[in-house]
Amino acid sequence: MPSLQEFFAIALVGVGATAVLDAWLLLLQRLGLPTMNFVLLGRWVGHGLRGRWRHASIAQAPPVPGEHGLGWLVHYLVGVAFAGVLAGWLGWGWWRAPTLAPALAFGMATVAVPLFVMQPAMGLGIAARKTPAPLKSSTRSLANHAVFGLGLYLAAAALQGLAP
Repeated sequence: MPSLQEFFAIALVGVGATAVLDAWLLLLQRLGLPTMNFVLLGRWVGHGLRGRWRHASIAQAPPVPGEHGLGWLVHYLVGVAFAGVLAGWLGWGWWRAPTLAPALAFGMATVAVPLFVMQPAMGLGIAARKTPAPLKSSTRSLANHAVFGLGLYLAAAALQGLAP
């Protein structure tokens, strides 16, 4: 079990990495590229909390009250959870002297969650195979998760820069 200080570090790194991802997604949006709609994430989680995790199309599922805020909250909580998994995998030695390669590899590995859990449950199929361009969608997801991995490294390095 992490100490309070370690939990705080995990939370800061998870939030920081997710913010880096959000900056990337904002850039993609400004370039006219489609990105994840966190309203749909909130809708999926909202329905899941009511017992329904699988949908033919989450976009066609009835809206859930507060789905927009819920989607953003879950997005950041998942970022913190992933940072916790990273801490468990690499241990605190990495956190004291973060390096890019493990964080990038871990971030890219987290793409398994949307490709093999979320997308099928939302009606998009495994690795978005039910979408018009599955390879493009999956490649974009991998790139987004690589940016999240970069964010893990940057946030951990920034945290170490602030530590006494």
